[in-house]
Amino acid sequence: MSAVDTTFETLRSQGRKAFLPFVTAGDPNLNFTGKVLKELISRGASLCELGIPYSDPIADGPVIQASYTRVLDQNQKLADILKAAQTWTTELSAPIVSMVSYSIIHRQGLENYVTSAKAAGIAGAIVPDLLVEESAAFAEICRREDFSLIQLVTPTTPRERALQICETSTGFLYFVSVTGITGERTELPPEVVEQVGWLKARTDLPICIGFGISKPEHVKMLAPVADGLIVGSAIVRKIAEVEEKGEQAVLAEIGALADELITAINS
Repeated sequence: MSAVDTTFETLRSQGRKAFLPFVTAGDPNLNFTGKVLKELISRGASLCELGIPYSDPIADGPVIQASYTRVLDQNQKLADILKAAQTWTTELSAPIVSMVSYSIIHRQGLENYVTSAKAAGIAGAIVPDLLVEESAAFAEICRREDFSLIQLVTPTTPRERALQICETSTGFLYFVSVTGITGERTELPPEVVEQVGWLKARTDLPICIGFGISKPEHVKMLAPVADGLIVGSAIVRKIAEVEEKGEQAVLAEIGALADELITAINS
């Protein structure tokens, strides 16, 4: 059982939902990334997603793309991120999962990526561009190593294919709330509640909803059918203001946002 499985088992026993914030690794530097993760977990984040910067992300909107570009311009390498993560994870009380392109995993080697990530204290990987039809080899390695492989289902995924994705995923299932890219939105489509409800009746995997979630009203709408809610762009946008506002002010703003959303999730 992976650390992700244990986290959701504990949450279910307590009747609570997960808050899953996303942070880009190395934006504006790896030291500050560690501080943000500690702040979020101290506020009650159940687990955190660590975005591995990539030059051609498949579904990220302008806020997260810009954060990836800032890191890549510094010539940050995966090895630098994993080395830093090893120091953070020894002090964090919640699991970290990587949001990573399959291109990076493939280039590193499937076994090597899992081994290196686990050595850094990372508990799993969200792989948005891994087709379910091509996931068997990596899924087998992840199962063997108790390393969660989290895959995505979208509003346009055919139901038969969604069930196939459930079969190869572990840890939790990432349900994309909207068609399109990541980013804060004023409204979310109401049909996502029915879509997630249908899927929940057919899998034992926890289902966490992401894309576009940034406000308490979004959280209150989705929390009844979700096991967890993912928030990324709203946090990354605040991190982009570090140079202007200073680290402490930004950490305080991120902490306040986390407090607001966690209260809404479990209210």
